[in-house]
Amino acid sequence: MPTVDSISAASRAAATADTAPPAKKQAMDAEVFLQLLVTQLSNQDPSSPMDTNQMMAQTTQLAMMEQLTALTTTSTESFALSMRQTAAALIGHEASYVDAEGVTRTGVVSRVSFADGGVPLVVIGDASVPLDSLSGLSAA
Repeated sequence: MPTVDSISAASRAAATADTAPPAKKQAMDAEVFLQLLVTQLSNQDPSSPMDTNQMMAQTTQLAMMEQLTALTTTSTESFALSMRQTAAALIGHEASYVDAEGVTRTGVVSRVSFADGGVPLVVIGDASVPLDSLSGLSAA
């Protein structure tokens, strides 16, 4: 049977593991922008309040930043889908690539793997080649 000291030591260790400090933000996002705006508004001089034009400009900048972030995400997803479609269309075609030893290899693409979530892997023979490493294509 465990002793009280070992149980309390285990619970202290579990409690400290669950309360790790949050990771610092590396980029300024909408949340940080809103925190700065709220801090600015709460600390302003009541006799000289913030200009409403400035507040509207900052709010507009926030909306623009959010839209640019959404556009970037959409563009990235579109590019990834385009790579997947291109890789899938290569099945049955002959492709060339340069292997690790610098030798150009050629073979028929038998399948495509999207497992890693990044650049699709084209399987030529028993080699898995990243789509962006192919050096040539021809009809089989």
